[in-house]
Order: sequence, then C-alpha cells, then structure tokens
Amino acid sequence: MQQYRAELTAEVVFATGGRLQAQGLRVDVPHPDVTEAELVALLVGSLGLRDVERVEVTGVRTFAEPVIAGIPARPRLRFVELSHVISDGMTTYPGMAAPVITAHQTWEQSRPLYAEGTEFSLDRVEMLGQTGTYLDTPRHRYAGGTDLAGLPLERLADLPAVVVRTAGSGRRAVTEDDLAPLTVAGHAVLLHTGGDRGWGTPGYAVDAPYLTGEAAALLVERGAALVGIDSVNIDDPVPGGERPAHTVLLAAGIPIVEHLTGLGEVPPHGARFTAAPPRITAFGTFPVRAYAQVPWLESHDHTRSAGWQPVRPS
Repeated sequence: MQQYRAELTAEVVFATGGRLQAQGLRVDVPHPDVTEAELVALLVGSLGLRDVERVEVTGVRTFAEPVIAGIPARPRLRFVELSHVISDGMTTYPGMAAPVITAHQTWEQSRPLYAEGTEFSLDRVEMLGQTGTYLDTPRHRYAGGTDLAGLPLERLADLPAVVVRTAGSGRRAVTEDDLAPLTVAGHAVLLHTGGDRGWGTPGYAVDAPYLTGEAAALLVERGAALVGIDSVNIDDPVPGGERPAHTVLLAAGIPIVEHLTGLGEVPPHGARFTAAPPRITAFGTFPVRAYAQVPWLESHDHTRSAGWQPVRPS
C-alpha cells in the first residue's frame, strides 16, 4: 500500500494583510498527479487557515511512501558523499604541508606477535588539521574558543540542510540576496558554488568563490546551525586580508566546513547533513566524512519543472 505526499514551497497572503511563507512543507495528497488547485485546498484545509486572499505554490515534488499496518514506513534514503578523498602527498590548500601516510607496522612485521596465520597492519598519518574536507571550530579563530571535543553533536550530525546554489552564475560572492528568501534556523547551510571543480589543481585557490561578511552576519542573525562551502575558503582568501565570514560565524559558535564536493547531487531542501570530526581536545580543525541523506525517488516519483534536478559540473 502506498501513501502519497507532496513537498513544496508556499506563500499565503491573507485578506487582513498578513503573510505566511513555508519551505520544505509536506502535505498528504490523494494521488501523485495532484493539481495545484488541489494542493492549495489541502494546504488551507490542513492548516485551518482563514481569510486567505491568495496562495502561491512552487517547487512541488510528489513522492510515495509505503504504508505497513496503517503506519507510514520510513522513507528510503540514499547517501551522497560530500568529502574529498585524503591521499599521501595530496594538496588541499596550496602552500600548506601535504599529508604523509605510512605504515607504522606492516602485516609481515606483525606475524611474530600472533598465532600462525594471524596478522595486522597499523597505519600512520601525519597531517595538518586543514586537510581534505574539514570542519573549523571556534578555537580555529579564537584562543579559548570551543574545540573539537567541545562541539555538541547537535551542531554536526543529522542536520536539516538547505543548499544555496550559485554554481554556474559566473560570480564569486555568495551574498545576502542569495540567502534572504531562505529559512536557515537550525539548518546546515551548504553553499554550492562550483568551486570544487578546481580541486587538486593550481587554479583551485585562484578567484575562488566565497561568502561575504554581510551574508555571514545574516546567517548568524537567522540562527544557522552550520555553514559549509565547496570552495578553498569560506572567505575571500586575500593574503594578509580580513576573514569576516570566519570571524562572524565562529564567534557565534557556528562551525564551518570547507572543501565540500558533490553538492550538485543534494536538493535545495529535504536532505540531512552530517560532518562529525573526532573528539580531540585543544584542536580547532580536523577532517570530516561529510555526507547527505537524501530521500530516494522511486520510479513513480517525479520532480516538477520548478523543483530540483541534480546539478553536475560541466
């Protein structure tokens, strides 16, 4: 048995002059080809709205969920990898030391220590915290700030995600205008700039995308839980220059994830984001295995033209 739902963005204008806006709103619907008029009626009825003058519905996605014994089953999820692979000698930030990965003890060296046929390898890595895809804590910017061991999991794991997409726009800066229409409170705000296309090349840090200081201040004001970017730096990395995004976000206790990749595979809304580093005391930055959990679209699901389609680098 299937139960159908629609996920949408809605703006409701009331005759009294009031206005209601909602993103990522989910409504139970009777069939997968529900019309806009049906959606409006369902939305107004389910919320018990009165004195409605106009309703605008956009970004509609309908999908099915199996129902077992009258209870909707947990939706199927797919995982989207958002981290770069760390390898010996790789370059993350041009000019910084590369990681060195070696064997501390080989399988052959371990054999005398165990019963016949039993062997183990022990590996060693020497690297900066700023290697691969990594997370910055307040301690990265401020002496005495919260370190890796002090960050609560609520700031790192299973966060609702909102993707801000400027990739392909031809501009570097993510600004207040890009963020203004979005609901970000309690969300991981992921900036899909397309900057990861240059990963591993000399041009990766040249004219790279970044978040403006004013936009960072807006994210603090609106209560973002975490901010990530698929670029070399969340700030414009001018040598000797200021770092307003780091300064503002980390002062507010909002962790930053830099060098993300694969954000073109994550929808604007509806995904869950995780980027959890080890609990290391007196350490401000460390690599993470960042990933998103995205609802799996079955063959009978469909995304309308106003909705999301995967964005892949050209």
